[in-house]
Amino acid sequence: MTKHSKSPNSQITKSDEARALNALQEANELLRAEVAYLKKWDALARAAQQAAPKKRKP
Repeated sequence: MTKHSKSPNSQITKSDEARALNALQEANELLRAEVAYLKKWDALARAAQQAAPKKRKP
């Protein structure tokens, strides 16, 4: 078997890796905030639906 050597340009540097990790952490934080917001919105919608008077058929 032959070893394939990577060119220096194709290697990921520590700073690139840190930037990518930071970007992923920020995206994760935003997604968690969105999920929390949607859960609260859903709870409010369910509460409003339960509190609304039910219409009776004649």
